[in-house]
Amino acid sequence: MEAGRKINCAVLLAASALGLFTAGCGMPGAPQPPSLNLPQPVKDLRAVRTGNEVSLVWSMPRRNTDQMLLKETLVVRICRAETNSTTCVPAGQVSLLPTATGVFTEQLPAQLTVGLPRALSYWIEVENARGKSAGPPNVVHIVAGQAPAPVASLKAEVRKSGVVLRWTPIAGDRTPVRLVRRLLTPQPGTQKQSDPLAPAPEPATQDLLITAHAAEGRALDHTTRFNETYEYRAQRVARVTVDGETVELSGALSEPVRVDVRNLFPPEPPQGLAAVAAAPGSGPAIDLNWQPNTEADLAGYIVYRREGDAAWQRVSSDKLLTAPAFHDATALPGHSYRYAVSAVDQDGHESPRSGETEEAVPAE
Repeated sequence: MEAGRKINCAVLLAASALGLFTAGCGMPGAPQPPSLNLPQPVKDLRAVRTGNEVSLVWSMPRRNTDQMLLKETLVVRICRAETNSTTCVPAGQVSLLPTATGVFTEQLPAQLTVGLPRALSYWIEVENARGKSAGPPNVVHIVAGQAPAPVASLKAEVRKSGVVLRWTPIAGDRTPVRLVRRLLTPQPGTQKQSDPLAPAPEPATQDLLITAHAAEGRALDHTTRFNETYEYRAQRVARVTVDGETVELSGALSEPVRVDVRNLFPPEPPQGLAAVAAAPGSGPAIDLNWQPNTEADLAGYIVYRREGDAAWQRVSSDKLLTAPAFHDATALPGHSYRYAVSAVDQDGHESPRSGETEEAVPAE
């Protein structure tokens, strides 16, 4: 029996040598190459420039490229380079455990805080004990150059079309301006939504990027709502596009300006007023119609009438008309009347009267 087993093993070993089998008879398989123990590249690097300081944050890799857990302290090299360069300019070095959150902050060198806005790239290389790292790295971008000048003398004025904001422009400067708007009333989370037709609550804060008239020092925020209070701050924002990604460098925020948006403005006068006498046989009357107003807070209409140069009198009822039409059944046969219409909003503001129209009731 023992002799037969030795013969079988000899056969298997010979077959293995010929590549027909990879293991057998208790012998180990082909030797595997040793692990290089290269830490996995960082994939979530984030960079923010505040003033002339740059802060980086990332998650340290927990495994190497062979999916084995890392245990030893790792050396992290921080690199930066100006646009279109891949040559690492060392910005710093830290040593961290694989379970740590990486954080690094540096003051930009003086030459990177002056001049026109331009892209500046950062990446990090996590090295093993032999100083080797795996790539490619996670590259992120910020904007180098002089930070935009602060916005000065911000003012706000309520108009019917929204809030007009003005600031002191800088000659030749076409840098976009961001308006940071904060809703002060009602407080976030206190708006009731019992009415399914009520407008959706406003967000507590909104950012409005102004490009069209920023160089002129003015902007219109037409998204405000009446009877709300807002606070505005403004900052210039330099923008650079790198690999299809827009990167920004913001200047300092201006002093805040507060504005109470109150509805002090009447609706526009109705347009297109027309009058026609009622058809014969239907009794003396005059029918009027006009184009509907488009104000969101419109409450209704009032119809006025006068005969000759007499004073205007309201001929519609005390209740506002909700439709852009009126049937005047008080008109007398053989009389000619002039008509005008006004619009009224939900706060009771009445518009100027519309253009006049005249119509006569045939004599019976």
